[in-house]
Formats: sequence, C-alpha cells, structure tokens
Amino acid sequence: MLELKNISYEIDGKKILNDINIKIDDRFVAITGPNGSGKSTLAKIIMGIIAPTSGQIIFDGRDITEMPVNERANLGISFAFQQPVRFKGLRVEDLLKLASHGNFSDVKALLTEVGLEPSKYWHRELNDTLSGGEMKRIEIAMTAARGTALSLFDEPEAGIDLWSFNSLIKVFEKLYKRTSGSIVIISHQERILNIADKIIYLKDGRIDSYGEGQKVLKMLRELTGEITLKNDGEENGDE
Repeated sequence: MLELKNISYEIDGKKILNDINIKIDDRFVAITGPNGSGKSTLAKIIMGIIAPTSGQIIFDGRDITEMPVNERANLGISFAFQQPVRFKGLRVEDLLKLASHGNFSDVKALLTEVGLEPSKYWHRELNDTLSGGEMKRIEIAMTAARGTALSLFDEPEAGIDLWSFNSLIKVFEKLYKRTSGSIVIISHQERILNIADKIIYLKDGRIDSYGEGQKVLKMLRELTGEITLKNDGEENGDE
C-alpha cells in the first residue's frame, strides 16, 4: 500500500501540490485532471525523482520519503516516463531481459502486444533511430515485464497511434490480471479511466475527487462534458 501524508511541492514560489493526503491500495488507480494540476509532479515524487517540499511517503509500511530512486526500485516501484529515456549502446533485448529477469519469451510477447514486431526490434539499440512512439512502447513493455508491487505510468498513450492505443488497453488489462501489485496511470483518455478501480481527480494541486472509477467518471462527464482534459503543451512536462 502507498500512503501520501501532507505532500506539498513548491518551486520558484509557486505551489504545484498542496497538502495531498491519500492511500492507494487498489489494483488499478488512474490519476487525471486538467493541465497544470500536478499529476506528473505527483508521480515523480512517488518515484523519488523529485523530493516533496513537505510531507511523508509510506510504502508497505515503510517511510521512503528520503529514499533515492534506485532503492525505491529495489523495493518494487517502477516508473514509465511520459518522455522515455534513451540509452545509447544498450539494446532492446538487454533492457527487457533485465526487466524480466531473463524471461525474455514473455517479453517478446509483450512487444507484440504493444505493436512492435520482436524480430525487428529485439536487437535494436535504444538511440535516436527509434521514434518517440517506439520508445514509449518499449518502455511500457519493460515496465509490464517487471510486474512490480507498484507500477507508475505517466500518460502511456502519448505518442501512440490509434492501433497501438487499442493494444495498449489490452496490455494493461493483462497486466492487471497477472500481477498482484498496484497499477497507477496518469491519463486523460476515457478508455483508460474506464478500466480503473479508482480515479483520483487533481485540480490546482489538490485532490478534488477520489473514489470508485465509474462514479468519478460520471462526475467528470457532468463537470466537463467530456473526459479528455488535456490541453496543448502538457506533454512538455509543464506540470
């Protein structure tokens, strides 16, 4: 279980997150909200990429607030970036074998599920020859292969074409079935929100709503008239 206690984050005098208190112990939780609401910042704080200005992070009963990224990863927290990191000299097979602890036959199936032909990508280097969309799919496959206690995905649909997005939904559904851990996804897409057990709706750095997925979806439809809350520029990391 993940518990956030009084988490706030401020930079250059601007408060991005304001007194976040929440317990996440459901299998599939989606975080959504308008541009600038603090979604990506919250995910990075959970992973340890940035430190909160104040508050505590408790994971499986252990205070991890001061713990670095690598130690959180060892505890069973994984993170798929909105903009995946490229590793020159490292091949797709190297990354996925590490993630799956050598069970690469399963990972090859995951590559297929995210729309990548294993025979074409298995020996590819993780460099600029791969498009942003290809890197995104590889990272999703890697995170799914790890099957950690807590898997964080920051807008996995970004840069994904329609066919791959349809496959992406199936990947998350399969990940949900085969892992006992929690999946937390930041997304604006109704099809992803629709399969979440719980939805957290952030607004102005605060939790505006948190509850059973379908109930929050109904509220969002009544509030916005649509579920897609994304504005231009959000993918540039301005949260």
